[in-house]
This record gives sequence, structure tokens and C-alpha cells, in this order.
Amino acid sequence: MPEPLRLTGISASAGYAEGPLYILDPVAAPYAGKASAADERLALETAIEAATSRLATLIEAVEGDAADILEFQIAMLEDDALTGPPFAAIDSGQPADAAWRQALDAEIVGYETSDQDYFRARAADMRDIRDQVLRALTEDSEAGAPAGAIFYGEDIAPTRFLETDWSSGGGIALKAGSAASHVAMLARSRGVPMVVGLGAVGLGASPAHLAGVALLDAEHGGIVLAPSKAEIEAFRRSSSSFAARRDRAETFLARPAATKAGTAVRVLVNIADPSDVEAIDISTCDGIGLMRTEFLFGKTLPDEETQYRAYRKVLEWAGEKPVTIRTVDAGGDKPVPGFTVEEGNPFLGLRGIRLSLARPEIFRVQIRALLRAAMHGNLKVMFPMIAVMDEYQRAAALFAEEQSGLSARGVAQKMPPLGIMVEVPSVAIAPEAFSGVAFFSIGSNDLTQYVMAAARDNASVAHLNSVRYPAVLRLIASIAAFGQERKIQVSLCGDAGGDPAAIPALIEAGLRDLSVVPAQLAMAKAAIADVSI
Repeated sequence: MPEPLRLTGISASAGYAEGPLYILDPVAAPYAGKASAADERLALETAIEAATSRLATLIEAVEGDAADILEFQIAMLEDDALTGPPFAAIDSGQPADAAWRQALDAEIVGYETSDQDYFRARAADMRDIRDQVLRALTEDSEAGAPAGAIFYGEDIAPTRFLETDWSSGGGIALKAGSAASHVAMLARSRGVPMVVGLGAVGLGASPAHLAGVALLDAEHGGIVLAPSKAEIEAFRRSSSSFAARRDRAETFLARPAATKAGTAVRVLVNIADPSDVEAIDISTCDGIGLMRTEFLFGKTLPDEETQYRAYRKVLEWAGEKPVTIRTVDAGGDKPVPGFTVEEGNPFLGLRGIRLSLARPEIFRVQIRALLRAAMHGNLKVMFPMIAVMDEYQRAAALFAEEQSGLSARGVAQKMPPLGIMVEVPSVAIAPEAFSGVAFFSIGSNDLTQYVMAAARDNASVAHLNSVRYPAVLRLIASIAAFGQERKIQVSLCGDAGGDPAAIPALIEAGLRDLSVVPAQLAMAKAAIADVSI
């Protein structure tokens, strides 16, 4: 029996899993070459069609973010810019498998080395596309993982995640990966334990380590291979404690959130797509603290009616409760064809409100849709990436202009309160410069990233990317105090709002409004109930 091997990474989705390892090996089945280039072309065409058909079948069973991932893969497989080079290589004499692998590997390198988080996160999708077509070419099929297995390797394909039955338990432990990846997002929404960034040492484990049971602690970010009896017992106690806390948290779901001392805290939810509300009971939350609108800006720019219908659906679902919709936060890690521009350092470039103001013809369409939708509920609108008051004033002026235009045409509309995201340190440092705004919403992800100079998807500096560092908490406390003094509502809508470990510090800093992803709602309320303030 080998000595236990303990590896440390980053928690991407909290939870515990005990079970056998399932090694995520690359595609290795041999390819049988064809007699002619025409036959090679036909083989690749057939394989691409098979992969597309597989994705189309899978997409029928999912929605929301999962559907977006699969739609991206289908779009890539239908894009001549991706498939053209391998067909050209076949015409030059290469076999289909080598031509496809060479072309896709080059694309993957481009994604992996991109300056943009968005493209680095999409590298996993590109590897998935590559391997699906290679499997179809070799008529190979993935071996089924045993129930409750821990998937262990470099990275995991989104389709592999979606095709796995997680009802029997199991988890994911990755050498690389990212807490901001699509699979991490899916894991959090489905409650699948996941750890990323375990490093190269993990894959150097001996066969004996890989053959036995493994203990995945995705609450703290680690895995133990070949654990001792004592470690198994300690792990099970921690796992049981986590399950008990999760079950206890469910009892808080239907109650208004309050601390031990009776201090009321409003808990709202973040959504990325109107379909998200279909799985949420409005009575369990205090409204929508953040509705992203990037989902509308896909292959084509959305028209006014498409946006209006999406916003109206959520507002009518929420009834009298507030719905805060963020104007499109394109740029940075969210490029949009026909809208965003390529930049060397996109997180410090033309993104968020800067981009919207630079492209007013696109921004005005969204503004009109929001003004019309405001008639159907309690709408609030916030602007992302605000750094100076002039940006807010220019955006507000566009809202006033579009309201006048709609009114002149007799179109029903209403001006909602206009607020700003607090994610650029200039706002947090000098909030008095923004005293005219209706409300503040702290974007803890970007604020922390900018204050600590540590990218949130970079495992090497992940220890620095925490809202609990004094510098970040001091800025949050100053914003909360300013809001209380000036009677301006201050909320927080970043990941920290749903982190039970961070919630006590956020409440102590003066926050009384938190917005979390729906899957974190119960645990957030339970964590609030444990705070003494």
C-alpha cells in the first residue's frame, strides 16, 4: 500500500466525493487510413456530422448555460474558418485524423495563450470539439465511468460532464482547469464537487495511487490518493458535517434572512438567462440583484423587441420585487462579434459602459428595450465598469433622450432608477464623486482582481484573489458607510456574496444586501443566520 498522496488545488464547486478515480485519458484509438484524398475528405465530413448530431441530441436535454456551451460547439463545427484548413491539408496528402488534429491543436494553442479569460476558458470547448471528431473518425467510444467516480486528469470536456449521471455522487479533480471555466460553472449549478489547479505533481502519481479510492475535498480544495484509514474516517466526518450544514441550510430557504441579533439582510439572486428564473421560487429570494444581458449578444446583435421580451419575462416573474438589470458588459472576457474590439489588455480596455458609450447606436437599442420593459415590474438598471462620473452622466443622458423619443411616439415607457457597479477601484476610493447615482452594486470579482492585481482564473495567484483581504474589505466597508450616510442603497453581487466563509466579513463591513447564484441561496441564508451582529 503506497503512502497517501495529498494534493492541493482550488475549489471550483464545494462538496465532498469519495470513490474510485476515473482517468481522463486523451483519445488513443488508431485511425485506419483511406485509399484516396476524396475518401479522407468523406471520412472527415462524416465524423464532423456525427459530432454535430451528438451535440444536437445532447442540447435537447439541457437549457441555459449548458445549452449555450453546446450551441458554441455546434457553431464552431459549422464554421468554414475552422473546418477549411483540415480539408485543405487532406487535399495536400494528409490523412483525415492528422489533418484534423493538427488544425485543432493550432486553434487550441491560440485559445490557451490568449490574453482574454474568455478565450482561455473556451480552450476546453475546443479540445472537446477536437476529440469528439477524432472519436468519430476512429469509431472509438469513451469508456463508461463507474458510479460515483472522481474524474481525474488534465481537464474535462463540457460534453463529458453533461453526459455523466451525477445522481450517484462523484466529482472532478483536475491538474489544470479553471474555476471560471464552463465546466466549473456547470458543476456549481448542479452541486458536483470540483477542484482545479492540482498541478503537474498530481499526474505523476504511481499506478498504485491511481488504482485505489480517492477522497475529494472540494470545500477546501484538495484530494488524497491512497488515503489511510484515519484519513478516510476524518474525511467522512467532514463530509457528513458539510451535508448536515447543507441540509440545515435548506430550512432557511423559505425564511427572510437575518443574523442572530435579528439584523435583516436582503438576499437576491444573480441570473444569466431569463430561463434561469423557471427553477427559482420567487418567495425564497428578495428579487434579482444582477441580471446579465450578455446572453442576448451572441452571433448577432439583438434587436429591441428581442431584448424587451427577455427583460419583461423576468420582471413579470418577480412581481413587485426588484430586478436589477446590468447593461451589456461586453469586452474583457466577453467578446461579442460586431461589437467588441480586440485589445492587448482587454480588462483595462474598451469594455462595459466604455464600449456602450463608444457604440451608442447599439446601446440606444438596449436602452429603449429597458425603458419599455420598466412598465412591467420593479426595474433598476446599472452600468458596468464605471470609473468616472462623466460616464454615468453620459449614459443617463442617453436614457433621457430615448425616453423623450419613445414618449413623443406614444410608446409606453418608464424611467427606472439608474445605478452603477463598483468594480473599478476609483469608485470605491472616492464614492463622493458619484453621489448622484441611485444605487451602488459592488462587483466583488473584478474589484478584488483589480485591487490585488491577481486574475481570478489563474491558479498561480489564486491565494491572492480573495475578498477577505484587508484592502478589499476596507474599500467595501467605505462604500457601505458612504451609502448609509447618503441614503444610497449598496449591494454586492459578486461570488463573495454566496461564499459562507466571506459572508460574516461582508456583513461586518456594513453590507445588508447580497446577491448570489441560485444554487448558493440556501447556504448564504444559513451563513447569515450564524453571524452575531
